[in-house]
Amino acid sequence: MDLLRQSLLDAPIIEKGDYHYFVHPISDGVPMLEPELLREIVIRIIRKAELENVDKIVTPAAMGIHISTAMSLMTDIPLVVIRKRSYGLDGEVSLAKQTGYSEGEMYINDVEPGDRVLVLDDVLSTGGTMTAILDALTEIGTDVVDVVAVIKKAGDNEIDETDYSVKTLINVAVEDGEVEIVDATGDG
Repeated sequence: MDLLRQSLLDAPIIEKGDYHYFVHPISDGVPMLEPELLREIVIRIIRKAELENVDKIVTPAAMGIHISTAMSLMTDIPLVVIRKRSYGLDGEVSLAKQTGYSEGEMYINDVEPGDRVLVLDDVLSTGGTMTAILDALTEIGTDVVDVVAVIKKAGDNEIDETDYSVKTLINVAVEDGEVEIVDATGDG
């Protein structure tokens, strides 16, 4: 976890209103994502996530795609991307998501009742997107085997008010314009 830890400590912070946002290759695609960092993250997810009975990896667009693609390649588990645009396909499910700085609709395709899924995302911050996704997957009738976010931003989030549990690789806080590592195991 040395690369992930150091890359977060080096991440610039920007403000969007009252929201302090770190800019990182995993969550933003800038600065450039080095293969070594992505490899470190995927190996750690493989070790941490329950994968034994997973039929599909489910991830929201856009910043979960690169992590989930690498996971799919490493595990041979198919990937479903939750899109920000409707395609009007049979079985498409709409969900409303709200984050610390935006809100909108997302659309799930190719997930059926009884599918066993791993939900994978880049950052758990306010929990708005993740809660909406998990609620929608539950309504569809999927079996959410496990949920993993690479980075969790410390503080209250909507997931805390649910029965859902999210595993993380590293937990951070943004204090005085800098990222601080709260828990490098993601367990605290």
